[in-house]
Amino acid sequence: MIFVPVLVNPDDLEHKHLFLVLSSPANIRQRNIEIIREISSLGYHTVVVTTNFPYSILSKLYAESGVDLSTVSFIDAVTRHSIGNAENIPGLVRYINNPANLTDLGIAVTGALKENSGKKVCILYDSISTMLIYISSANISKFIHFVTNKLRLMDISGVFLAAEKGLDPMLLSQLTTFVDTVIDAD
Repeated sequence: MIFVPVLVNPDDLEHKHLFLVLSSPANIRQRNIEIIREISSLGYHTVVVTTNFPYSILSKLYAESGVDLSTVSFIDAVTRHSIGNAENIPGLVRYINNPANLTDLGIAVTGALKENSGKKVCILYDSISTMLIYISSANISKFIHFVTNKLRLMDISGVFLAAEKGLDPMLLSQLTTFVDTVIDAD
């Protein structure tokens, strides 16, 4: 069976585009899985930055959906915040102490991208909407602007997942200017 991507255009991914994928809150987990499946099927290694689901949950969901977990690594910003201590697993998962700590998140992203240099890499942020629980819209906008510029300079594709009605209009407007393509996934 040949898998045909439906959310992320393979040519755009190859040209290192940045995508904002908007989903209904009820479908955001399914969109995450679909995006990972699509990106993996195209031969990319995906670095998942999660502020929505812990690594342990996402890795199970991906495995159950047929995703080869050797093509995915994680930056988990929720597990330590929820349960305290969790040990990093080199090459697989880096834990951040608090989702609001954008400095540590930025350092972890840089480290994960360097760790995977030489590979076809894509980064997935899940989810921008969840970050609003911990961080103001203005600070999220500044951080995403920083990240999108970093990805462009490093020539890396990126996907930012958000609940379509979970962003204030100003933040949504700013995010759309940072990316190449906005995809309404519902």
